[in-house]
Amino acid sequence: MQDQKVKEKVTEVIEQDIWGTIKDIWQFGFKIPIGGEEVNLSVGMVILVVLAFVLTSIILRVIRSFITSKLVEEDKLKFISVFKFIKYIVYLAVVLITLSSAGIDITILLTASAALFVGIGLALQELFQDVIGGVFIILDKSLLVGDVIEMDGRVARVFEIKLRTTRALTRDDKVMIIPNHKFISDTVFNYTQNHKTTREQVKVGVSYGSDVEKVREVLLECAREQKGILKKPEPFILFEDFGDSALLFALHFYVSDSFVDPKVKSELRFKINNMFRLNNITIPFPQRDVHMFYPEPKKAVEPLNGDSDA
Repeated sequence: MQDQKVKEKVTEVIEQDIWGTIKDIWQFGFKIPIGGEEVNLSVGMVILVVLAFVLTSIILRVIRSFITSKLVEEDKLKFISVFKFIKYIVYLAVVLITLSSAGIDITILLTASAALFVGIGLALQELFQDVIGGVFIILDKSLLVGDVIEMDGRVARVFEIKLRTTRALTRDDKVMIIPNHKFISDTVFNYTQNHKTTREQVKVGVSYGSDVEKVREVLLECAREQKGILKKPEPFILFEDFGDSALLFALHFYVSDSFVDPKVKSELRFKINNMFRLNNITIPFPQRDVHMFYPEPKKAVEPLNGDSDA
């Protein structure tokens, strides 16, 4: 009998004191007037949103790790770029679903926030353009991680695509931060959009009277011996023009990594210069013929008769 009373007393304490206190804390909050109606914002609701956010983050991280573990490095970087945008959408959906499950009419929030969104949109137009640009980049696949691009006269390799900006590493090892709306409004050259190989060229002029067949043979030999130049497709020569001071040739070749092609071109020019010297082929400098004309001095005009002051 005594034990039964003790048990009832403990149950009463738990239900009224401990559980009641927890329930009071959980329901503690304040009401916010939105759209003519009041929304109750409580501690429990905040905890639910935080827990849902954390749980969603863990699940997304596990999904990303599971998928990327089966991808090659290049495809892994592409998937991570796309997954970042998916992650933001999922977070927004989870927060709205959690609020709706907690008894909040989210249509009131969306309706009441419409005017605020318009004001923010006008103030942050460029920011929204960047975000929309980032979404379009992913959807139409016009830019991927690892692509080599040229913008504003600078060549860079993309290593990260974020929601607002894209980051690329230039040839001089500097990070170029590009707002995503630039890829919609500006012209961007993507060297690796269709395939990894690109065609490059080195131009050179030789003196008039040079053996042009010998010039072609030497240029092709230099291209075949140069590291970094692909054997297939084969290099080829174009006789471009008869210049003012030289016969103009262009050596065209293909490389598998256009990001480092300046090094290949530099080494190729060294080789061409040495081979031209060995084969007595001259690279001329600009020449001009200047003709000087010296006009005869004007003769003095003699006064006519009768015009003197005699």
